[in-house]
Amino acid sequence: MVGARLQGITAFPTEPEVFATFAEILDYRPSFDVLAVHCHLSFPAEETPGGRTCDKLARELLGWPRSGAITSPPSRRLLTTGDLDQRARKGLSPISAQMLRRYAEVAEEMQPYRQRQVFEVHPELSFYQLNDDVPMQHAKETPEGVDERRRLVVARIPGIDAVLEAKLPGVELRHMLDASADMVTARRISARAVDRLPEDPEWDGAGVRMELLR
Repeated sequence: MVGARLQGITAFPTEPEVFATFAEILDYRPSFDVLAVHCHLSFPAEETPGGRTCDKLARELLGWPRSGAITSPPSRRLLTTGDLDQRARKGLSPISAQMLRRYAEVAEEMQPYRQRQVFEVHPELSFYQLNDDVPMQHAKETPEGVDERRRLVVARIPGIDAVLEAKLPGVELRHMLDASADMVTARRISARAVDRLPEDPEWDGAGVRMELLR
């Protein structure tokens, strides 16, 4: 996680940290004013082709090929019934299967009142915003994509070099770049200068808004 402290209207990054669980972030003291989380926070009741409305709108905004980075969440039913390891092998994308336990943890913790503090974001939308509404040209897994994103965050975020040079277990540079871009989105949320997809969101069965912020 990449945090920041506000000085006037400028957000200055703090030392990045790794948390083992979503609950640890929620329980952190002093608490964060805004948490911009790159993880699904809302889940449709049943499997939904193409995902939530916010997922479809994000793909339309980014266009091909960056639209492929926007995954759809599994259903809440899938997260709450049966064995997780078994379910991870049944028709899910590799990313969703790998993330299934994390999704289940988030689904258990997320309640409607938490959306005063916790918001779902996506790095590709954050980079799109940072880049004057132009999507990235290269995938983040490629050297070109890493270089493209690094140049952008260094140009736009004061003091980000120390964050990008930090060494944390299991954390690659592309993860730091994603978190740095999402930190700027958190700043926009704090300033109430954020855009919502969709503007008029739906709610899932637990009363959590199904939206992405950028």
